[in-house]
Amino acid sequence: MIKEWRLLLLAIGFFTRIPMPAHPDFKETDLNASVKYFPLIGWLVGGFGALIYWLALHIFPLEIAILLSMIATIYLTGSFHEDGLTDAVDGLGGGWEKEQVLTIMQDSRIGTYGAVALILALFLKFETLIHLPVLVLPCVMVAAQSISRLAGVFVIATQQYVRTNGKSKPLATKLNGLELCIAILFGLLPLLLLTWQAVVCGVFAVFLIWCWFSLKLKKRLGGYTGDCLGAMQQLTEIAFYLAVLAWSGQSWKFI
Repeated sequence: MIKEWRLLLLAIGFFTRIPMPAHPDFKETDLNASVKYFPLIGWLVGGFGALIYWLALHIFPLEIAILLSMIATIYLTGSFHEDGLTDAVDGLGGGWEKEQVLTIMQDSRIGTYGAVALILALFLKFETLIHLPVLVLPCVMVAAQSISRLAGVFVIATQQYVRTNGKSKPLATKLNGLELCIAILFGLLPLLLLTWQAVVCGVFAVFLIWCWFSLKLKKRLGGYTGDCLGAMQQLTEIAFYLAVLAWSGQSWKFI
């Protein structure tokens, strides 16, 4: 239990800005073993965003409450996944050959493709959240944050890491069966907060995006990078929101 607690703290320290105790005997294998807690970090991020949303809703209009919630989650993660989205889109959009794509991804400067993707992603997320039912929105936030991180775990489990080094290199070792089951449990458990119809729509949308983007990564790169994991998280999070919105019928107002 002590070891697992240390692994959880390591995952929190790696994937968020939350200060964690020093890890003096850190080994790369520890970070790999902590991947199973990636969806659990979604509970933390989604819960924090939901809390800010709920508090802000008592003071500000709905639009401001959602914006503050988005800012809170971005701050908590240090734009970790948004940065991955911009780098991945820049590389895949601007590069032709594998090495060219990887080189562009590694460039710290943001390009046109990445800037457009980031703006559209944030705008689409905001517009989707603002049309979701107010009372269920906190539950949707937690569920989306957890299942989208589970999508990243499945990329790690099914593909090869294609860089020789990088911040996410320690995550690249394959998960064993137990670790994958733990990740699945943490990724899917928040879905119990929603109706089964919303869950079916959301999971189906996430599955479609996961398959599409995974095939693209396999074809273009032969695997994934840390930026690709961030992009997958962002894409599947938005897909989940859109699917739940489509089911709720809030976007179909003809009168």
